[in-house]
Amino acid sequence: MENARQTTWPPLRIGIGHDTHRLESGGPLRLGGVTIDFDRHLIGHSDADGLLHAVTDALLGAAALGDIGDYFPEADPANLDRDSAEILSFVLQKVVDSGWSVVNVDCIVFAERPRLSDYKVAIRTRIAEILGLAPDQVGLKAKTGEGIGQVGHQESIEAQAVVLLARR
Repeated sequence: MENARQTTWPPLRIGIGHDTHRLESGGPLRLGGVTIDFDRHLIGHSDADGLLHAVTDALLGAAALGDIGDYFPEADPANLDRDSAEILSFVLQKVVDSGWSVVNVDCIVFAERPRLSDYKVAIRTRIAEILGLAPDQVGLKAKTGEGIGQVGHQESIEAQAVVLLARR
């Protein structure tokens, strides 16, 4: 019965990813694989690019391959300051090796500051480049915290991503 169900379901999978990193004084900020001139940066074991981490987890979730910590644990010194684009590229290869291709990605960044409107095209283009997609296959929205909570008080930046995969 399980095999029969698998053959009748559409060959599509959706995954969601989320990440939060605290902000600390001193820039620049790294977000979506792009360096942003800002007086604060994200704190993390790797380069703390929360947007690329969210996309990474969305890919892993859609392909049912675990999460980012399974492949890049914080306890491993090799991951200290690791480039999140390298992490995303590694995971993309795992997803492709599992028989999937990326259809599109949609992302939201929650940040009170900096305003991201001047960086959206660069971020979309960089994510598309890493994933081997056209920029119009990557959506990006920026939301503030309206002065409320950790995002609104500029204590953190959060990111969410949704990915659609198709069986190759």
